[in-house]
Amino acid sequence: MMHLKNVSLKYKIPLRVTVLVIVTAFVLTSTLVYRGIDDLRNNLIANADRMGRVIADTVVEPILHDDVWRSFEIINAPFRIPEYRAPDQGAEYILILDATNKVYVATQPARFPILSDPATIEPRFTEILKALPDLQDSHPTVVEPHKSENLFLLIPIQSDGLRIGTLVMSYPKSPFTSRFYSLTQGAILITLLVLVVLLPLGMYWGRKMAAPLLQLSDAMSNITPNLPESGEIMLEESGDEIGQLGKSFKGMLAELKEKELLQQQVIASDRLAAIGRLTAGIAHEINNPLGGMLNAISTYKRHGAQDPLILKTLSILERGLIQVKETVAALLVEAKSKARPFDQNDVEDICTLIQPDVHAKHVNFASDIEIAGIQSIPSTLARQVIINLLLNAVHATQEHGQVRLHIYRDSDNLIIDVSNNGSYIPPEKVAYLFEPFTSLGESGSGLGLWVIYQIVQQLGGSITVQSEPDETQFTVQLPLREPYE
Repeated sequence: MMHLKNVSLKYKIPLRVTVLVIVTAFVLTSTLVYRGIDDLRNNLIANADRMGRVIADTVVEPILHDDVWRSFEIINAPFRIPEYRAPDQGAEYILILDATNKVYVATQPARFPILSDPATIEPRFTEILKALPDLQDSHPTVVEPHKSENLFLLIPIQSDGLRIGTLVMSYPKSPFTSRFYSLTQGAILITLLVLVVLLPLGMYWGRKMAAPLLQLSDAMSNITPNLPESGEIMLEESGDEIGQLGKSFKGMLAELKEKELLQQQVIASDRLAAIGRLTAGIAHEINNPLGGMLNAISTYKRHGAQDPLILKTLSILERGLIQVKETVAALLVEAKSKARPFDQNDVEDICTLIQPDVHAKHVNFASDIEIAGIQSIPSTLARQVIINLLLNAVHATQEHGQVRLHIYRDSDNLIIDVSNNGSYIPPEKVAYLFEPFTSLGESGSGLGLWVIYQIVQQLGGSITVQSEPDETQFTVQLPLREPYE
């Protein structure tokens, strides 16, 4: 059996609201019924008290003169009033006890004969007679014998401060029962009408209250295994505690996402740095024997036998070794601290150098240069970065595509943006984009982006890639050094 605490708030809150409405309706119904019965009882006792005092004062003289008939007429007078004979107002019977607690006169003489002991006729009178010594002055006493269907009002009959008798008025409790059922039925009907109205509202507001909590729970369950984007999290934003909790959760998620991206960048940087150290070591080891082989070929061509077939073969070997040497040289990028600083003339040279590739592919090239004067970074390395980025962008763009170069600076960095509307780079390929021999197209050695990355790292900058369908943008930030060294 499922425990209530394990039930979803989607059902728990409406259920609790429903229970609260039902309990409230029950308490209100019980209070109204109890109040109605209590008012009826108090009204009956008040009316009986007023009438009993009148009777008690009226029968004093007949009792003193031992006028039984006159006393009988007096106590029967109320039963001749139509209003008094109403079921919920009139007494069942009235009798007068003398000073010795014997029946002096009764409205039902056949049931209570004169001078009879009422306790022998009705056993409940034993409990009633016990209350007679407690009568003081003219104050009435209400007695409800155990398991009796009547309540009794006892009023002392006094003359000159002495009790000469007791007026006993018996009222049935049946009007209370009928009134109880009548009030209960009315209260139940009203309660049902209230529940019909309140329960749907309670269910609605309960679900409304649970909705932001359920959204927050769903958002938290989607954290693993991958962090969702902030736009994927739909949380209600408000000024209450739940709204503040949602805002805090979004802030925490943004921080976790930023931390995740930083971790990925650190991992990628470490991997590229390790590859760089490995390739640099391999390149140095290759260069030594490579230089010896090229020197041997050059020496043979100058001093050896001039056999055409041998010379042709050596030329093929020489070109192949030179290609290997150029490839190895690309793996050994080193910053030249003595190079002159970068300026706007370098940008004009770059735009001129890439024009043949732009015209050959019929690409629309646009440049937006927002720098003036000398920029304190090495011109040779900056030119190589920009040229490689532009050539990659041109090669990745279809004919009549667009390539844009945007160079500007902030207070600390020179920023280079190169964008094109060519091929889309999927996210899984971006992580390996700057590794050696990773090519974006069918042509090229796959070393262009590797060289760019190495130069940027040596200059203490950063490079990022944003690729979407119809637009790919490379952004390079190179820190400026003042003054230029």
